[in-house]
Parts: sequence; C-alpha cells; structure tokens
Amino acid sequence: LYGVEVFVHPGYRGLRLGRRLYDARKELCEQLNLEAIVFGGRMPNYHEYADEFGPKEYIQKVKLKEIHDPVLSFQLSNDFHVKKVLKNYLPGDQQSQEYATLLRWDNVYYSSEVKISERIRKNVRLGLVQWKMRVFASMEELFQQVEHFVDAVSAYKADFVVFPEYFNAPLMQQFNGMKEADAMREMAQFTYTIRDKFVQLAMSYNVNIVAGSMPLYEDGSLKNIGYLCHRDGRVDTYEKIHITPDEVKYWGLEGGNILKTFDTDAGKVGVLICYDVEFPELPRLLADEGMQILFVPFLTDTQNAYMRVRACAQARAIENECFVVITGSVGNLPQVDNFDLNYSQSAVFTPSDFAFPSNGIKSEATANTEMILIADVDLKLLDELHAYGSVRNLRDRRHDFYSLKRV
Repeated sequence: LYGVEVFVHPGYRGLRLGRRLYDARKELCEQLNLEAIVFGGRMPNYHEYADEFGPKEYIQKVKLKEIHDPVLSFQLSNDFHVKKVLKNYLPGDQQSQEYATLLRWDNVYYSSEVKISERIRKNVRLGLVQWKMRVFASMEELFQQVEHFVDAVSAYKADFVVFPEYFNAPLMQQFNGMKEADAMREMAQFTYTIRDKFVQLAMSYNVNIVAGSMPLYEDGSLKNIGYLCHRDGRVDTYEKIHITPDEVKYWGLEGGNILKTFDTDAGKVGVLICYDVEFPELPRLLADEGMQILFVPFLTDTQNAYMRVRACAQARAIENECFVVITGSVGNLPQVDNFDLNYSQSAVFTPSDFAFPSNGIKSEATANTEMILIADVDLKLLDELHAYGSVRNLRDRRHDFYSLKRV
C-alpha cells in the first residue's frame, strides 16, 4: 500500500497522534501476520547541512540526536531502521535534496507457518506507580510529579498507569488548622481540577489512567471516588463502597453505590478501592460481567493493614480467574493527620495454574520505595484457564445451591 504523508494540525500537536497512528499500523501488521512495514521517508532538514556533509553522515547524526529531522527522528523513535539511502526519490524536493531513506520495521511475531486468519496473543502492559507522600507547595508541583510518572510509564508504551488511593493527600497540609473532617472537605474542592488534568494527560501520553482515589464532597455527602481516564478522552467514575471505621470516625465519609466493569481498548476492567477488595462479593459480581483485570488502589499505614489488602487481592485473582493489580503509597506526611505513615509493596497477582507463576505473583515492587512497576499480562491465558484450567472456580459454582445477586 502506498500512503500519503500525514500532517498534524499545530493545535493538536503534543497528543502523540503520529505515534498512535504507527502503533495502529504495527498492530494491524501483527494481526495479519505480515513480515514488516517498509516505506520511503524524506529528510526535510537535510538542505540545512548539505554543504557540510553527505546524507550518510546526516543520518548518523540524526541517530545520535545531534540533529533533529522532523521525519527521520520520528521514524527512528518508532523502531524503524534505515535500510538504504534512496536517490532522486522526489524530483524537485529541495528540502531533502531529492534524497530519502528506505525505512523498515520488523514484526517480531511474524511466522511463515501461521495462517493469516490466526491472531497474535493480546498482551496488556501495566504501569504501577508506587507513590511517595511528600509535601507539595502548590497544585502545580503535584501535577509535575503526576506527569513525571505518566510520562515515564508511557515511554514503556504501557496500556494502563495506576495511581494509589488518596495520592493527593499532601494537599491537605494547607488546612492543618482545621478539624480533620473540615480539612478533608476542603481538599475535596480540588478533585475535579485533578480529574481534568488526568483526562488531558491520558490523551497527551496515549495511556489509560486509573487515577487512584480522591475525596468528593457534593450535596452534603463526602465520598471516596476515582476516575478511569481513557486515552480516547472518555471518563468513567468508580466509588468506594465500603468505608473503613477510621474514614467514618475522622472524616465522616459515606459509601458509594457505583459498581461496574469498564470496557477499554485493552480489555474489560474493574476498580475497587482498598477496603472493598476485602469483600469477595464485589469482585465476583464484576467477574460475572467479564472482568479480566481488577485494579485496587489502596492506602495502608502499617504492614498488617497492607497484608490484609494483599492477601485478599491474591485470593480474588484465584477465585475470579483474573489479574489483580494493587498499588499504594510510601513515605511520611508528619504534618497531615491520618496520612503521616504509609506502607506499600505494589504487585500484580495472577490466578494459580500451570500457565501462570507458581506463586501467583506476576511482578512486585520493592517494599516502601518510590518506583514504577511495569508488568505484561496475557489476557488469552484467562480464556484458556476458564475452559481448561486444573480447577475452574467460575464454571464449577453450584448455582443450584447458592447465588449472588445485586439488590
């Protein structure tokens, strides 16, 4: 196929539209079991250096990032490789001096023995942010730290980036003189602003964002809620259903009523906030709706509290034959009551069967250390488990003896 050049309107630059287009082309190439993508690319900045050196040296300097070329630099960053220099590619092209590069991207999944109707296994890349609680002088400083992690995870071409519960707690420090319940309600005024920032980051960095959780105060009710910001601009809301005794005692939180699965471009997912994962009924309801990945943003102050979340999350992965992702915060906030201590070891849990790690742990972070954790999960393995697993928790339920349903 011969494609025309693509130009991005200046008002829409920075949204990584070019990379998205090429990611779609690569995915199509993999799905159709094509060997490679090959095309000719101009060198529009070469005319500025043509008097100094030839095209070979120019290409080398672009590779070393000593020179930026709007076409060649972009293609190299998208895993294309120069195979040949083409002469007289486009007669009259003064910018490229009529030179071009023959560029190639190889499909590493290509197999000459695979029928064209077969599909490549679908891997989903997860990016977990083990967030460090620290003092932020302003909302802008918080956004800088958030964007730093989104940028880092996006660079690994992840499908999801996950933040912890109450990751925005440092903003509460400015209300220290107030009662705890009043301070939490004041912090809730920032929630929509933070949500809008996440929406923008999801589109700009081409990654779905599970935006942890934040307080929201509306109509006299304080809830713990979060947002799933899709990279196509859509936003879904989830709420914490079960409120811990301390959340009621110190802040007067109320439980929410939103429990649903979300369709994304990387599978069907659910989100439960911290304490909710300790109630097996909720994940089972989501599993019955086809959930493949369960995200659990949490906040725990001690190791025993963390172990409750971890042990229950790992059990949910086995019971519901799905992947479970947990991530929390580390560090200290001495000036913020009830957020002064934090303990976390973020992890990705799997079902327990031969196709998965023997301990049911796909990957886990270093305990109590700020970091990102990148892990790939294969959703096709879940389909095989449902049908052919050593045990089949979902299929073997005794519906004639017991049932679970929404009220």
